[in-house]
Amino acid sequence: MFLFRIARWLIRKIAGRAIKGLGGEKLAGVVTSLLVARGTELTALLEKFNKGGLGELVQSWVGKGANKKLSAEQVKTVLGADTISGVASQLGTSEEVAASRLAGVLPQLVNKLTPEGEVPDQDTLANRLAELLK
Repeated sequence: MFLFRIARWLIRKIAGRAIKGLGGEKLAGVVTSLLVARGTELTALLEKFNKGGLGELVQSWVGKGANKKLSAEQVKTVLGADTISGVASQLGTSEEVAASRLAGVLPQLVNKLTPEGEVPDQDTLANRLAELLK
């Protein structure tokens, strides 16, 4: 549980830095909840994109090559109306803007969290996040 809290805090900090121009701390908090809310969300989130037919995109984010772009429409389709509505509410913006912001930040953040080309377990994730903050 302690490592989970550290990982969550570190993701919020990194997300805040990575997406400074896209919504800052509010968006970082939302993305954090999508990625580590229950300790396995990074894997679950990537699986949603895979099941949504976007496996090639996900592989580009996790892999070592260039990240393929994600559209706001793809985010809406994969995450669903309820999730996007919740994100929009938390950000105080429209659903379209929320989906667009998520589309901009998710590929970058997943890429930073998976530098070796694979999704880390929670302990490894916490260690990688600590390294990124140095």
